Amino acid sequence: MSPTDDGVQPQGPDAAGGDPLAPRAAPDDSVLLTARGIRKSFGDNEVLRSIDLEVRRGEVVVLIGPSGSGKTTVLRSLNGLETPDGGTIAFAGGPELDFSGAIPKAGRFALRDRSAMVFQQHNLFPHMTVLENVIEGPVLVQRVPKARAVAEASALLERVGLAEKRDAYPFQLSGGQQQRVGIVRALALKPDLLLFDEPTSALDPELVGEVLSVIKELADEGWTMVVVTHEVSFARQAADEVLFMDGGVVVERGAPKQIFTNPTQERTRRFLDRILRPLD
Repeated sequence: MSPTDDGVQPQGPDAAGGDPLAPRAAPDDSVLLTARGIRKSFGDNEVLRSIDLEVRRGEVVVLIGPSGSGKTTVLRSLNGLETPDGGTIAFAGGPELDFSGAIPKAGRFALRDRSAMVFQQHNLFPHMTVLENVIEGPVLVQRVPKARAVAEASALLERVGLAEKRDAYPFQLSGGQQQRVGIVRALALKPDLLLFDEPTSALDPELVGEVLSVIKELADEGWTMVVVTHEVSFARQAADEVLFMDGGVVVERGAPKQIFTNPTQERTRRFLDRILRPLD
């Protein structure tokens, strides 16, 4: 296995391959990720103000809150797509990255090796088939042999009911199918941590359920996740911990039952009243 052009040694799946449907590490309640004091500003806009987050293996953490509260920036910071202005992030067994100083490019790639992001807008390559989209990361980044990458991608596509779409192009798929391909693309990297950024927000209402059911199955199987969503029913069923964010801070955190039925903070109650209020 050769280093990437940036000098980062790829950390992809071991040579034996293993079950492409299984989490890289089984749930064992140990801490997988610790983030402390994460801060981020864009110009004069302070988006994150000292965010603390701890995620255990096999745990599902759901972030809720109004638009602009910083939820997506948290995910992008954990994945190395954004560089925080301060604070630390560490995965179990890896170095602690201290963002109070300059972070080398290799540090951001180290975060990206341990996590994979599923975006709102699918972000599939339009000129590639479904199969080509899925194997791109394993083959080019992780140096997985193409034949093995194809076999594992095919198994994953069958798992989400898209085996017959492997040679289709994104424009030939529904929004829900495109998002399921996005999930498979993330799973193909065999990350320790799956990050979902409002994965159903761009879908027609009738397609939301098919995507949430896949994510719920992954949660039941022990995949470790941080999910940004407004889907309260999903958060109630799948989350181990819910964090309510507003104004770049974590206002309240707790078990789903506590957050959704008996929040302690007025800001949390006002937000939930708005999103749970029945339509007139």
